[in-house]
Amino acid sequence: MLHNSKPVVTRFAPSPTGFLHLGGYRTALFNYIYARQHNGKMILRIEDTDKTRSKKEYEEDILSSLRWLGIDYDELYRQSDRTEVYTRHIKKLLENRFAYESSEEKEGKEGTVIRFKNPRTTVVFKDLIRGEIHMDTKDLGDFVIARSIDDPLYHLAVVVDDFEMGVTHIIRGEDHISNTPRQILIQEAIGAPRALYAHLPLVLAPDRSKLSKRHGALPVREYQNEGYLPHALINFLALLGWSPQRGGNTEESEIFTAEKLREIFSLDHVQKGGAIFNADKLNWINKEHIKKMPLQDFQSTARKFLSEEITKLPEWSEDRFTRAIPVLADRIEKFGDIRDMEKRGELQYFFEAPKVDINNLVWPKGGTVTATKQHINAIVKLLQDYPKKTFIPEEIKALIWKYAEEHGRGEVLWPMRYALSGKDKSPDPFTLASILGKEETLKRLSFALTATDTPDVSNA
Repeated sequence: MLHNSKPVVTRFAPSPTGFLHLGGYRTALFNYIYARQHNGKMILRIEDTDKTRSKKEYEEDILSSLRWLGIDYDELYRQSDRTEVYTRHIKKLLENRFAYESSEEKEGKEGTVIRFKNPRTTVVFKDLIRGEIHMDTKDLGDFVIARSIDDPLYHLAVVVDDFEMGVTHIIRGEDHISNTPRQILIQEAIGAPRALYAHLPLVLAPDRSKLSKRHGALPVREYQNEGYLPHALINFLALLGWSPQRGGNTEESEIFTAEKLREIFSLDHVQKGGAIFNADKLNWINKEHIKKMPLQDFQSTARKFLSEEITKLPEWSEDRFTRAIPVLADRIEKFGDIRDMEKRGELQYFFEAPKVDINNLVWPKGGTVTATKQHINAIVKLLQDYPKKTFIPEEIKALIWKYAEEHGRGEVLWPMRYALSGKDKSPDPFTLASILGKEETLKRLSFALTATDTPDVSNA
């Protein structure tokens, strides 16, 4: 029997036996989007019948990861709470002679298991991605469905749950295709309607091997800790094996919100071949979403990745941090990069005047201390005459540029930038001045002048 015009019910059924990588959450996303598109519901079913390997910490990680990603569900079940349901169906299968008890050795002792009586037929089912699939069940033999009357195995529990929960669409990874014939046989035996199947392509490493942590497949919580945006991760997951257009993606169509995905997603555009995990693509997508963030959202998110030490520096202020945000936004792909910038000392100079080394202040390609002093004095004079309290980068550049052109851009701008940052590499001096403000910029330039009082060794 097939489901006809019933409300769509999908399910995401992870096992809490380890931390799920992104391939699992891609399955959750597609089930969620499909259910929401059709005004249906998605069930989260924790398949924790493996008492040895199932752990509460893994279940909690699944729940918190789904919350962070914004993938919600309508009902939550745990298989460990449903033993009575499985026992009832096992008894019926035994009574109706679809299953039987079989002796076999278990853990060195003779015991009984419950086997399904395989009719050894060809199973035909429609896959919404792969079309009609024919599978011969003769080689499966009479397969085990329970260790005992109250200890079901995977195939039986899955089929019973899907039946009892009214699941209409089973959207899962292609590694489950081989499980489908056994499950259809059990469906028919218990009188369950035939669900519609959609087997998604596996998510593979760049070398097309099985995706692993070595290839960047981390638990979702680690992406969260690294400062990826949840909606960017959703965007990336959607593109693992699906495209919004037939014939390939365009840059314009590859960046979208979860709301837009709900509008444009279709199982018709899911590919059959393996989906390649590309960390560079994830970083690009995340950066594109960062670019679209309102200033206030960027600032509040970035703030979480700064250490307390930064906020205790003598010149720390939220206003100056706000002015530094365009520089940060330009230089990061994920918010964790801000943490890395701080470790490399690339943020401190915004909030603490640097020490000035005369050897680094002078333009390294032929500058002199005397010339450096002259140039800094000229810059100070130009900036003192600037009529506004707020420095605007373009205006500061226009103010200084003519002088820099006349005396050599490197010889003029290098010492200005170094005096403001104390670094060989930093944002351009006009941007730095706009972040620091007029008073602090003049203060740092004046301090750098004291370093030029050192005898000009290069002219000696």
